Amino acid sequence: MAEIKVEQLRHVYSPQTPFERTAIEAVSLILPQGQFVGVLGHTGSGKSTFIQHLNALLLPSGGRVLCDGEDINRDKVSRRDIKWKVGLVFQYPEYQLFEETVYKDIAFGPGNMGLSKEEIDERVREAAGFVGVEALLDRSPLELSGGQKRRVAIAGVIAMRPEVLVLDEPTAGLDPEGCGQILDNIRAYKARTGATVLVVSHDMDASAALAERLLVFNEGRLVMDGPPEEIFSQPERLTGMGLDVPRPTAIAMALRRQGLRLPGAVYTHAQLKAGLLAAAREAERGAGPC
Repeated sequence: MAEIKVEQLRHVYSPQTPFERTAIEAVSLILPQGQFVGVLGHTGSGKSTFIQHLNALLLPSGGRVLCDGEDINRDKVSRRDIKWKVGLVFQYPEYQLFEETVYKDIAFGPGNMGLSKEEIDERVREAAGFVGVEALLDRSPLELSGGQKRRVAIAGVIAMRPEVLVLDEPTAGLDPEGCGQILDNIRAYKARTGATVLVVSHDMDASAALAERLLVFNEGRLVMDGPPEEIFSQPERLTGMGLDVPRPTAIAMALRRQGLRLPGAVYTHAQLKAGLLAAAREAERGAGPC
């Protein structure tokens, strides 16, 4: 499995023009194999620019991205090969579906890898199984619901068996049921393959529930990097950057402002429930016998 190392990454759009803009600056981190990472930040914070460097879709203005110690932008062959290792699912990927059938759409990526028909077929059916669209392989993508199209588009990337799967807002625009299905699919892929997964999301509840590590971008810089309990223990810092917090965190913040003592970081419903029960027991002890 691949380890990604980012060293002092910088990207400038439209350099040496009146429209020059630095999108990310001095970003350094290591993504060990097998981590589930949430990438957070408000619009324009640099998070989408960052992830597009991970498979050489964008070339750095400065710094390097290494995969297993090799610069992914070393030459044209390296930039091509990294796309098989690091799969990127764009926001609203269903708009990129173009083949006559779901099967052909999922097969497009593996077909470009020079695989045999048998290998392509195996990968298509495996990827369709991961996202639950096995029964739709003969249908036109145009006939599907929004959530089904999203899952087909994700399957097209999964079919290339990337060692690192990067998804940009995979639940954007979906209803709660569709969101839940997509997140379950991503969780299942991670569990069965051991792949590294990065999910860019504005959904703080999903990020809190899924990720073991969170990266927070603000004004082009990586400003926070740690486990959810560390990141969500600083809710005022997050809201100061214009970010939401998980609903349990927001409720805990409101209760604390009212004087209720809640222990530790609260970012899941289970933690909120446990904190409220602990606060109730403490209140009972403080009240003493009547």
